[in-house]
Amino acid sequence: MQPRHYQHWPKGVPYTLPVPQMTLYHNLDVAAARYPEKTALSYYGGRLAYRELKQQADALAGYLQTRCDLKKGERVLLYMQNSPQFVIAYYALLRADAVVVPVNPMNLTEELRHYVDDAGTRIALIGQELLPRIAPLLAAGPLAWIIVASYGEYADPASELAQPDFLKLPPLETDQPEVVRWRDALKAGCVPSAHLAQPDDLCAMPYTSGTTGRPKGCMHTHRTLMANVVPAGVWNRGSAEDVILCVVPFFHITGMVHLMHSAIYLGAELVIMTRWDRELALKLIAHHRVTGWTNIPTMVIDLFASPNFKADSLASLRGIAGGGAAMPEAVAKKLYDLTGLEFSEGYGLTETSGATHNNHPDRPKRQCLGIPFINTEALVINPDSLVPLGVGEVGEIVSCGPQIFKGYWNDPRATAQAFIDIGGKTYFRTGDLGRYDEEGYFFFVDRLKRMINASGFKVSPAEVELFMYAHPDIQEVCVIGTGDAHRGETVKAMVVLKAASKGKASAEGIIEWCKTHMAAYKYPRIIEFVDSLPKSATGKVMWRALQEQESVRARSKV
Repeated sequence: MQPRHYQHWPKGVPYTLPVPQMTLYHNLDVAAARYPEKTALSYYGGRLAYRELKQQADALAGYLQTRCDLKKGERVLLYMQNSPQFVIAYYALLRADAVVVPVNPMNLTEELRHYVDDAGTRIALIGQELLPRIAPLLAAGPLAWIIVASYGEYADPASELAQPDFLKLPPLETDQPEVVRWRDALKAGCVPSAHLAQPDDLCAMPYTSGTTGRPKGCMHTHRTLMANVVPAGVWNRGSAEDVILCVVPFFHITGMVHLMHSAIYLGAELVIMTRWDRELALKLIAHHRVTGWTNIPTMVIDLFASPNFKADSLASLRGIAGGGAAMPEAVAKKLYDLTGLEFSEGYGLTETSGATHNNHPDRPKRQCLGIPFINTEALVINPDSLVPLGVGEVGEIVSCGPQIFKGYWNDPRATAQAFIDIGGKTYFRTGDLGRYDEEGYFFFVDRLKRMINASGFKVSPAEVELFMYAHPDIQEVCVIGTGDAHRGETVKAMVVLKAASKGKASAEGIIEWCKTHMAAYKYPRIIEFVDSLPKSATGKVMWRALQEQESVRARSKV
């Protein structure tokens, strides 16, 4: 019996695809041979062709092998913001048969210590602004070499595009022999040894967010990443003519696989932004005639708030997509009304190398994860009994496919807990609550542990947030639980008002509005106005941080 979502499958897209028996580096090798002078990377007016990208990746690989004694299978820290150097460094490490450990550039010294020690990294490739954070680790563990990049070296100061201040910093001057400037490494003239990696060798080890403890390294092979890279191009009808705006961080699995790797596989152009800037994003989309933009819903909300946004600002886009959080209905409708584009949501995790679900490119549903991706099977199970559930029933989403990781680094217990056998197949347990409809489209309900128990009723914060985004005065919102003498726990909303509504909208008025849009047990009893919500480097609202602050505040009142 065919899965129910096959009845709504994109025309011309196969249900399954063979995963190419090659490494990720070979994708760059092929693209450079096919399109040597075509722009691979655009960066604040600067340009790097595919031929140059390959040459620089090879040169850096040679330096790492020759001067830093980098060995096959060795883990190397990649600690940079979005930049040409991030892409070059990543492919240099692939060329050298090493394993990339991409790290959030927001991490501070003690957080970095965990990655260095856990992965046993001797070498780090970093942005120079991050050197003060990682330098203390040189004398306190395995770290022995640091290659330092200055992002501004790849920008064009004569460009009509305004140069952010961080691009104007002069390249680092250093007399530490273990700290090497990027340009010096490239100019050393070192030649890499033969590329020996095989499809089942480890190539990347991104870490989980650590919301349930210390971050854990997710072991990905060339094969697991290629299992998403190739289908993504087919699903999205990608080609070498694509121009992709890259604002989602490359260290994050979405930016890494579905932007960087997918674009290089196709021979497309990557337009790179180091930091989110809505005004610059508008200019880049127009200047480069950007065709695709993957983002976080908060970025679209911010773009709409720009006084320079016009209906034709996104005229060149053929597709706009994202994940990590549901696009609010009100914002999705505004996007469609202004541009004719439907925001296409997808779903995946670090452990799944990105997508396990994608919306039909011609038949997307709003606030929907989509249908199981090419080569992928998915179920909803009872998280306690582990029994598969039916249409409309809420349970834990589990996924099976070639893109699933090989386990957590040095953590066999967590690895064993992450998988479950159902019907002779091995499924990954996502820890996310969801359901699917009659057509086989999946919908996110909440994190398994993110739930408010109000008078015995289970309240989904994500569901309340989606309702509240339709309020005309609300720019952003995050819903958390707080102690209540009568209900045990009640619903609280942290609200950022739109600029025009500040000083006019009241907490009482928003609560009354919520009463008319939500069941009695769901609507927030408390509204707290804030200037902004804390966000991760990937643009996600850090609800756990707000929840923890609220819990501490509640305990202090006892």
